[in-house]
Amino acid sequence: MSEKWPSYLRLHETGELQNRAAALWEMMEECKLCPHECGVDRSAGETGLCRAPGDAYYSSATAHGGEEPALSGFNGSGTIFLTYCNSRCVFCQNYDISQLEYGEKISVDQLAGLYLALQSRGCHNVNFVTPAHFLPHIVDALVRAVVGGFRLPLVYNSNGYDSLAALELLDGVIDIYLPDMKYGDEKVAKRLSKLPDYPETNRTAIAEMFRQVGPLETDKRGIARRGLIVRHLVLPNNLAATEDVLRSIAEIDQRITVSLMGQYRPAYKASEFPELDRGLTKSEYSGAIKAMEDVGLIDGWTQQIHLLDDRYVPDFRGNKWTL
Repeated sequence: MSEKWPSYLRLHETGELQNRAAALWEMMEECKLCPHECGVDRSAGETGLCRAPGDAYYSSATAHGGEEPALSGFNGSGTIFLTYCNSRCVFCQNYDISQLEYGEKISVDQLAGLYLALQSRGCHNVNFVTPAHFLPHIVDALVRAVVGGFRLPLVYNSNGYDSLAALELLDGVIDIYLPDMKYGDEKVAKRLSKLPDYPETNRTAIAEMFRQVGPLETDKRGIARRGLIVRHLVLPNNLAATEDVLRSIAEIDQRITVSLMGQYRPAYKASEFPELDRGLTKSEYSGAIKAMEDVGLIDGWTQQIHLLDDRYVPDFRGNKWTL
């Protein structure tokens, strides 16, 4: 088997992929799929903090052209937006999916069919957005999709509040990790997203992700095949403690690819928080770029931004640090 093929194929050949799916289903019976460890039996219909039931729900599956260039490439990232979320971000831009629970039920067989459909469309990968609470369904569907000829890399696109035990079961399953590192301040994380112990839990999770997949690797066309990309959304008034976040990433490994996002805009309940009720200033985003350079992070993307009605519109422009 070619080493360029996703590593989950080797797990499938040995039967280990099926074992991982079974272990994740077991974790859901006394749910510990994320750090909240609610302990509810979701397989019996009980729900915890994320409110996700035992069945998987999703809102859309599409060839997404707006992800980082190495993910979207030429044909798009095969993005599956999953319903529900284990955080409660007051500024969530996808709040209709994550908080208002817009979506429809999908069986494991149907989910496997989505993987194959996205592959047939020419997508470069399959990208799961907010996957933690539906990991049993995702891996079980992968077992079935591989039989049908599925061969794309998998992207784990999360808020970064991930369980170490669950991540260990994904070793060799996930090819590309795409977590957030949202906050450097525990009190702010709890206030704005209801995520206790976020900075420590997040750093531990990202260190494990990097252990599994290492630095970002791309093919000759610049398309991601394996590795870690960490996203950080710069917030107004330095609420995210951006310099602390970037330093934390550099302390894990300076080779980590960083996507420094400048597209914050007030959404959902942000208007109830005066310090969040505006877009970024140019100096705030420029300061974040300087902080990235100061801590020695040199690989990744910033965003070319343009002032429009006092807000900035993002436009990814490759891997040069330019504003």
